[in-house]
Amino acid sequence: MKQLGRHLIVELTDCDMSRLNDERHLERAMKEAVRKAGATIVSSNFHRYNPQGVSGIVVIAESHLSIHTWPEYGYAALDLFTCGEAVDPYAAFDYLQQELGSASAEITEVKRGIPSEFDEVIHHKPMPSPALA
Repeated sequence: MKQLGRHLIVELTDCDMSRLNDERHLERAMKEAVRKAGATIVSSNFHRYNPQGVSGIVVIAESHLSIHTWPEYGYAALDLFTCGEAVDPYAAFDYLQQELGSASAEITEVKRGIPSEFDEVIHHKPMPSPALA
């Protein structure tokens, strides 16, 4: 695979229920996780459900981090998708696991990119301008 990014699919369990239902806390924590990973925030959007649960996404220049919570089960689902070699999605994971008080976690890492016979990490390249194409 010509790898463009890494996508961590995370199951956090035994989390602090009150933190999982606090929209403001989750948005602050997700933005701090972005900073810990070395990524650049573009925008964010969070929503609290009635009677409980929060979904949110932080769009980063290097892809996105998203969360969906089930406070009643002490569970949070995270997607930490980053591109580039300088960004560390595991730093975001470590911070969020601690911040949400999770006692256990399962992580699946998916390498994202272009199928190929050979494994390599490739770099983003600028698109040609329409005038030159």
